[in-house]
Amino acid sequence: MRIVDVCAFYTPQGGGVKTYVERKLQAARPGREEVIIIAPGERDAVVQQSAAGCIMTVAAPRFPLDPRYHYFADETALHTLLDRLAPDVVEASSPWSSPNMVARWRGHALRSLVMHADPLSAYAYRWFRPVASRDVIDRGFDWFWRHLRRLNDQFDIVVSASASLSARLSAGGVYKVQTIPMGVTPGLFSPDLRSQELRARMLARCGLPEQATLLLGLGRHSAEKRWPMVIEAVTAAGYQHEVGFILFGNGRQQSAIVRSAANNPHVHLAAPITNRQEVASVLASADALVHGCEAETFCMVAAEAKASGLPLIIPDEGGASDQFIVGQGEMYKARSPRALASAISRFITSGPHLHQQSARQSATMVQSMDDHFAHLFASYAQRTEETTKAA
Repeated sequence: MRIVDVCAFYTPQGGGVKTYVERKLQAARPGREEVIIIAPGERDAVVQQSAAGCIMTVAAPRFPLDPRYHYFADETALHTLLDRLAPDVVEASSPWSSPNMVARWRGHALRSLVMHADPLSAYAYRWFRPVASRDVIDRGFDWFWRHLRRLNDQFDIVVSASASLSARLSAGGVYKVQTIPMGVTPGLFSPDLRSQELRARMLARCGLPEQATLLLGLGRHSAEKRWPMVIEAVTAAGYQHEVGFILFGNGRQQSAIVRSAANNPHVHLAAPITNRQEVASVLASADALVHGCEAETFCMVAAEAKASGLPLIIPDEGGASDQFIVGQGEMYKARSPRALASAISRFITSGPHLHQQSARQSATMVQSMDDHFAHLFASYAQRTEETTKAA
């Protein structure tokens, strides 16, 4: 079964989609699945190969708002490439223009729309929730819901990684949605990687002693991640508790985040970690992960933290909330710095070590990414077989 993923969000510079597609190549079984990732890029090239597939880029314009990304612009060239590859399954992993291109392709492959992004949560809800309810916003953005319903009609399956997103899609008339939760890289994340020495070094970066509480944030510096809100909440909680916060990442909103952290010596901004083993060690060695974004479709970093035995302090909306287990951190009202500050204070007061003991017990229950792909590939195989029999 040849699966071609028309992947608009891939960039070699990193991110959750890069982690996802590279693991997909490793999870594919030679002789059973062949996975080919097509991404817009600087030039036509094969940038990575495995025993069961490859990642190839096609020359495309640079995305003006983020120079790390490009966007599909030549529909004819994309169709020609799909004709040459002759997939059994073709995926589109963007809700914008590329799935329309895939839908208009005249091939006979099973078509799958993978919802790697939730634009309404990332933009519309974030912009307008202070003045309007979600129902009112949805009515104002009915053009987007009509767009999703048209894609639903043109595709055979809509893949969602979280139950919360699936529920919203179904309520909006996207009736082909199937929930296939993602997972973490197998064999990498573990509570056993916890290092008191590493924890002490990270707290020292925050100018704090070992008895302080160490909170961690990982993610790109973009508006939907709400890092200034997280820093505001950490600062507020810091008036009552010794608490440090390290944020690993970079991005377009970096100057705003630097300004937010300027008056708190216990907030340390660090470069993103590119070594995955180092990410696993850092996650296992903190006291809790703090996340501010309610627009995640799955929230890979929360799943990785959970697999590391790290308690979560996360909003009550979006994919991050699906990772929450009572007693293993705190949940707070999304978009509220006051609610987040209160959640941090509750976490510290109740004893981070108690949350960690509970989190360690369930760390091994986190699904692996290979389990996700096994489910996804099996679903595709079943549907292609049913289509073949029907024909």
